[in-house]
Amino acid sequence: MKIPGIKPPETVCSDPNCPWHGSIRVRGVLLEGTVEKVRARRLAVIRHTYLHYDHKYKRYERRSKKIPAHLPDCIKVKPGDIVVIGETRPISKTVKFVVLGVKRSV
Repeated sequence: MKIPGIKPPETVCSDPNCPWHGSIRVRGVLLEGTVEKVRARRLAVIRHTYLHYDHKYKRYERRSKKIPAHLPDCIKVKPGDIVVIGETRPISKTVKFVVLGVKRSV
């Protein structure tokens, strides 16, 4: 799997939902965001900020979403890191993304 700006992790994990060492496939969109918090085991909340065009006022507005993402054991993140997440099949009721790597660490 090739992702621009992301290198595969050096540590190996036994997580079946890891995109590098497991059997889960990344399909759909790739998003970039900031780690808000690292919650339960193997779960991170990512804030994705984007621009939305408002036709009435003919200008852009900044919007953001909080996206829960699966965090494999081989990728270490902390709040404030810039990460790349990829869309996968649903892992649980709310988790449909997986962290692919850290782009910039704080």
